Amino acid sequence: MENKQLITFKVASETLNFTKTAKILNFAQSSITAQIKSLEAELGTPLFERLGKRLILTEAGRKFQLYAEKMIKLNEEAKMVIREDKEISGTLIIGAQESQCTYRLPPILLEFRKQYPDVKVIFKPAHSDEIARRELQEGLLDIAFIMDTSKPGDALRIECLIQEKIKMVVSPDHHLLAKSQVSSKDLEKETFLLTESGCSYRTLLEDSFRAVEVYPNTKFEFGSIEAIKQCVIAGLGIAVLPEMAVEADIRSGKMKELAWINTLSPIFTQIAWHKDKWMTPPLQAFIEITHEIFKTKRDGSNEI
Repeated sequence: MENKQLITFKVASETLNFTKTAKILNFAQSSITAQIKSLEAELGTPLFERLGKRLILTEAGRKFQLYAEKMIKLNEEAKMVIREDKEISGTLIIGAQESQCTYRLPPILLEFRKQYPDVKVIFKPAHSDEIARRELQEGLLDIAFIMDTSKPGDALRIECLIQEKIKMVVSPDHHLLAKSQVSSKDLEKETFLLTESGCSYRTLLEDSFRAVEVYPNTKFEFGSIEAIKQCVIAGLGIAVLPEMAVEADIRSGKMKELAWINTLSPIFTQIAWHKDKWMTPPLQAFIEITHEIFKTKRDGSNEI
């Protein structure tokens, strides 16, 4: 099978539309159809099927999707090895949650772009640490930023970058601000604004509540930290978020921190990649730049 066919299949499996695939790859639609049919003939099984006007992946197509991604990536890496004496190029696929993308990655990416302008960087949102770990293990990500307690990585290499402070925040007129200390029992009748299931600090919060048999009456779940923050400011409820996401709002007075008795385990921003991952020059450089910038943060000589 040709790399061109693999790329065509990858794009088609993402768009589930041969017309869109043709536009993205600048091919005639007949060429897309021919490439897919040739690939299916070589594999001896259909990769797509039509249900009415809908195009969907078959079970074989879903299985092949992972291998196509790996073969495309391996082809890029092979070319990179041959071109080692030339300008460093290639593609780096990074997974990160919203908080990392917004508050941690911009200075890293800025420095990386300065040093390696020919490397294409692709972001894949990881809505939970579980998703990021799984996609690293499956080879869908080159590297990921996760926020979790310090624990073994199994097939992954995980390095802690910085310990994150977790804050419990409310609107400036919340009644619990009158208390000098807020315990878990004080929170049982409150409304909580939570990140998605699988988020490490949400899991730690819920575990700590269960340990003292506290079950808040009302919970709202959001896919966006920024949405949670706006709801806190509007007085809809209480949120538990990383300090990096709320420190500016606390300073400006838009929200206040509760004097919460925090019993959560320490949580860290970590960088992770598969132990068997081939360390391409862009990947090695990205890791080195990340460590340099976080060292600056830990030393307190600059902020990220």
